[in-house]
Amino acid sequence: MEKKKIIIEETVECPECGSSRLTTDRERGEIFCEDCGLVVIENLIDYGPEWRAFDKEQQEKRERVGPPTTPTLSDKGLSTKIGKDRDYQGKLLPRETQFKMYRLRKWHERLVGRGSRGANLAIALSEIAKISSGSGLSRDIRETASIIYRKAVAKNLVRGRTIQEVVAAALYAACRQYRVPRTFDEIAEASGTSRKKIGRAYRFLCRELGLKIAPTLPVDYISRFCGGLRLSQQVAQKAIEMLEDLAKKDSSPGKGPSGTAAAVVYIASILCGEKRTQQEIAGVAGVTEVTIRNRYKELIQQLDIDEIELGVSVGSPVPHKKESII
Repeated sequence: MEKKKIIIEETVECPECGSSRLTTDRERGEIFCEDCGLVVIENLIDYGPEWRAFDKEQQEKRERVGPPTTPTLSDKGLSTKIGKDRDYQGKLLPRETQFKMYRLRKWHERLVGRGSRGANLAIALSEIAKISSGSGLSRDIRETASIIYRKAVAKNLVRGRTIQEVVAAALYAACRQYRVPRTFDEIAEASGTSRKKIGRAYRFLCRELGLKIAPTLPVDYISRFCGGLRLSQQVAQKAIEMLEDLAKKDSSPGKGPSGTAAAVVYIASILCGEKRTQQEIAGVAGVTEVTIRNRYKELIQQLDIDEIELGVSVGSPVPHKKESII
């Protein structure tokens, strides 16, 4: 049988010849140098299972442990689940045993989620899962939001507020920590809560839990807006360059990042010959057309862009004069 060798992708070097080509021999439990043959490490501990499985059925039968703990479940995945009506071999249980298992399952479910705090946590975590799935958020964001909500429950910060408000605020905070651009309006629409309540709960959580969250930058929205508008990478790169120029001039303090990003994408799409209307950009960015027009006028002055040049690059026709009906 051929020895299974795995190259270690680390910056470890051989002490004899200085080579970084170190190989692990799982059968001997050694790490040796491929160039000079020196055994660098011996008597390795194998943390994997002692059995092998050649299909999924064998793997399920031979596994003796469950999945890792996760904060997205109210019991963190540590509670026991009682099966229904069949034994471990898949055979149907007798009628009396089925009735006993039913009663055990019912009491088990009551005990796992007992207490107002446990019930609150179970509802909130299922709400986080639902909103995350509907908004296309990653599992990392879902887990971070679950941890934030658990901290809020531990400090009794949920009292006086609805579960939906705190859940939406925790998700928004998690998105900000991972620099995933989501606006209050998007979170509010997905959670069915008003923007004002989410903002109030978000500020409360940041203050009470000491969350350190960097401010959102317009550059965080560029790739998302360009993807939603089906613009090329050239437009996205042009928009990023324009934002870098603005950052050097410090020309847009106090402006909403989504509105600034939408206006920059609008200008970049014109300059690159892939123009999108203000209405299209406003629909993707979640801002009004008035906001885009106001930011557009400010930005072309700050970036020293001639409005005539924009009209020439976009190739817009000269407006026709109205014909006289006389």
